[in-house]
Amino acid sequence: MKQMNVSNNQNYSKVSVLIVGAGPAGLATAIKLKTLKPDIDVCVIEKAADLGNHNLSGAVLEAEPLHSLLDSAVPGWRDTDAAKDMLANKIDKDNIMFLLGKKLSFNIFFMIRLAKIFRLGFGQMIHKGDYSVSISKLTKWLGQIANDLGAEVLTGFAAEDIILDSDTNKAIGVKLVDQGLDKEGHKQPNYVEGEFIEADFVVLAEGCDGLVTEKFVEKAGLQRQCHQLYSVGVKELIKVSPEQYEKFTASRVVHAMGYPIWTPIVGPGMFGGGIVYAGAADHLSVGMIVGADWKYHDVNPQDALTLFKQHSFVKQFIEGGEVVEAGAKMIPEGGYYAIPREPQSGSIGKGNVMILGDSAGFVNMLKIKGLHNAIDSGIQAAKAIVETLDNPQQAAARYTDLVEQSNIAKEMYSARSFRQTVAQFGPLQGMPLSVLGGLLPKFKIEKDYEAMTVLNYRLKPNQNFDKDTFTAMAATEHREEQPSHLTILDKTICQTKCTPRFNSPCITFCPAGVYETIHDEVKPANPSNCLHCKTCQRKCPFNNIRWTVPEGTGGPHYKRM
Repeated sequence: MKQMNVSNNQNYSKVSVLIVGAGPAGLATAIKLKTLKPDIDVCVIEKAADLGNHNLSGAVLEAEPLHSLLDSAVPGWRDTDAAKDMLANKIDKDNIMFLLGKKLSFNIFFMIRLAKIFRLGFGQMIHKGDYSVSISKLTKWLGQIANDLGAEVLTGFAAEDIILDSDTNKAIGVKLVDQGLDKEGHKQPNYVEGEFIEADFVVLAEGCDGLVTEKFVEKAGLQRQCHQLYSVGVKELIKVSPEQYEKFTASRVVHAMGYPIWTPIVGPGMFGGGIVYAGAADHLSVGMIVGADWKYHDVNPQDALTLFKQHSFVKQFIEGGEVVEAGAKMIPEGGYYAIPREPQSGSIGKGNVMILGDSAGFVNMLKIKGLHNAIDSGIQAAKAIVETLDNPQQAAARYTDLVEQSNIAKEMYSARSFRQTVAQFGPLQGMPLSVLGGLLPKFKIEKDYEAMTVLNYRLKPNQNFDKDTFTAMAATEHREEQPSHLTILDKTICQTKCTPRFNSPCITFCPAGVYETIHDEVKPANPSNCLHCKTCQRKCPFNNIRWTVPEGTGGPHYKRM
């Protein structure tokens, strides 16, 4: 980055384009920018220690946006060893399973095929021809391409705020987190004040529930027609025997609904389901996704993952296998009406700030996919920047025009009321009703944390989930002496309302075991375990927890997720 001195003698950094978040959306922006205008200076900052460390997903990838991005950026890329390795698992076996109880399973893919024939929304839930990929490895690969094209990709740089000009409301840059504070917030000898990076354009591509993104939404007065809904995904990468891997095959993906989070009539009635994807040789990714609007106070998504793994259909592929990596993240599911927009113009962002990928909520829940939309949004952001170099304040408006003309908007609009319909009526009635699509009104759905009740989750494994081992498999770590990045706003709410009524659900649902009761007080006792999934911030039944960014390099260290 280029340095310049300003009147108050602080050392500022100045770039033309600052991209916050080195995920697929942010890196696609950098790659496309350097392809369209090689001389533009582009800086991508990422809070993780290395590229891909904080990226976790299924992940099924529709390849067209990736092909479009790289065909123009790197001629001949498809013939490289890296590309062949990345796209080795092309899907030709697409199982949509309904699990009933611990042993029964039914492949309902024929229903999805019929839905496609009749042009119903569920027909989008077909993955044949897509790729099963490691998003961690994909991110690292895209980062190398961006770097080779001349973009500056910096890891270990954690952004904590976006700074707007008080007179024009234009974003002038991003503030990085201070480093070298002790637990009480006092400066240590190694203290370094968080740098300010000035930029003409700011691209927010932080992923789901991005800290800087949500601060910008509030500061700039952006609005959502419906608030964002989330799900929580927990995932394990399991090394299985060659025979089990061959039986599953590298070209298969499994999406399962029903048991253990939804059983008709008798309950439970939670949205979501299990996944099994092929990874590299002899490795299978097994995960459970649970809608965060669950109403049971004692739900732990990892318990559901355990029961899913024990189901006879899944067990045959993984029994005796070794968990070699694990992690958790949230997924934005609110869809089209939950995209943050500037009220007057409808821009997805404002002025010189654009919001991309999962930060915007570009996940198509009828496809259970958003990775292709994230990459496509990066392409559109780069085009908008190049077209508005002389007038950065028009960037968000131009970006939105391009998004609305792209496949992103078409997809998002087609699934516009799906998740809200399921939330309104529950899976049993909501799933079939959702085929009515645009005929249904915009339901006013409660926020995820407001759905909590005193009901118990009926299905539980025979033993408690080993969160310590799960966290170890995520290789998460933070500097122990830094201030906690997790805050309980009002301790009396925990003591007088939450614990008596709900028995401190954060202790149960946090996948990393961050929260504990110590001397009758609920505390984020183990912040160094945090996986940065932010479930606690969105599911505390009294909205009483806040997640702030820790020092750079902290968090999980995913390699193959």
